[in-house]
Amino acid sequence: MSADFSIKPIGTPVAAPVVQLTSAAADDTVATELPPSQSVTAADISTRSRNDLQTSREALSRQVVVDRDAASVVYQVVDRRTSLVVKQFPEEAMLRRRAYFRTLDLMNAERELPAATDRRA
Repeated sequence: MSADFSIKPIGTPVAAPVVQLTSAAADDTVATELPPSQSVTAADISTRSRNDLQTSREALSRQVVVDRDAASVVYQVVDRRTSLVVKQFPEEAMLRRRAYFRTLDLMNAERELPAATDRRA
């Protein structure tokens, strides 16, 4: 028995004919001319605004905070003008999960403490 499992074509390949389908809706189309106020044009490159943190670096401050509930270090980028957090690692949802599971672990550890018993008879 042969170990060759490849399929080999026999003869020359036949080219499929190119078929162009048209619909009745495509035949009844009308060219549309819009006035300049309703047409769409490309924006001018010189008026583009930049969403770049490096240009506004002086407006940002970096902070490191210790979250005691989650028992983790939090890195934040804060806007100096508004005091809003621009970026944060780890995210707030992750900190909440860590705090929740840490609280559960502490509660389970308290339950598992051996009971204080008097072993003297």
